[in-house]
Amino acid sequence: MAFGVDGCEMSSLSTTTPQDGDRLTQPPQAREASRIVRFDQPLTLPAIDHPRADRREVGCPTRETWTLYECGPDGVSAGIWSCEVGRWRIAFAPHKHEYFFVLEGRLRLHDQAGGVTEVAAGQGAVIPGGFEGAFEVLEPVRKHFVVVER
Repeated sequence: MAFGVDGCEMSSLSTTTPQDGDRLTQPPQAREASRIVRFDQPLTLPAIDHPRADRREVGCPTRETWTLYECGPDGVSAGIWSCEVGRWRIAFAPHKHEYFFVLEGRLRLHDQAGGVTEVAAGQGAVIPGGFEGAFEVLEPVRKHFVVVER
């Protein structure tokens, strides 16, 4: 990760760079902090984990996360996430919200009231702060995500 002047982290393998002939009038520190982050497939290894044992309902799927952007002061992180088939319980803090867009696969979110929302490739959704329920991967999933914690 590369760090901007504002404490935000950006993957050095997925950022855009100025093209020849660009007139960059900002000082170098400001340019680094405001660099656009592209969501290309990173060349780095992902962070790998599994749902906690006490939350698993079906299987023990491997989850891979490539965090491409983090800005602690703003409470924002974004990247690419993939997961094998399985189901586990989730509980979002009231101040944590996630937008995601499914690139491949299919998943379901089950709320505590029995409602089910299915999201497939080409669709996006928001998991709101305070959401409690289950996350179910029906077909191996790959998604872009943006998490805001405020």
